[in-house]
Amino acid sequence: MRQIPVDTSAAMMMVAQPPAPKIANRQTGEVATDRETGTTLMTVDVMFVMDGNAEILSLTVPQTGVADELTMGTPVALTGVVARPWENEFNGQKRHGISFRAVAVTSLSTSKVA
Repeated sequence: MRQIPVDTSAAMMMVAQPPAPKIANRQTGEVATDRETGTTLMTVDVMFVMDGNAEILSLTVPQTGVADELTMGTPVALTGVVARPWENEFNGQKRHGISFRAVAVTSLSTSKVA
């Protein structure tokens, strides 16, 4: 599958929705795992702001790459982001889009609330 590296160095990012397990099968509730490592996959929604435009990206990240302190509004850095085009057909309807995956999402917040 084709992967396109994403340069996030000029963007500002913050958590839009805290990490949650990625669901592989909505009917059974099965949680998605990485095919190569078996690590649980998480979904983290991040507000990506660059050149005056903001978008919400839904990133898939291995659980080991997700910082514990990620809450809504936390400024973050993304490591190893790639975009993957996808296409599928379900019940005769074709769908397509771009999925995003990162190696890690790290908090840039230095303050901690006691």
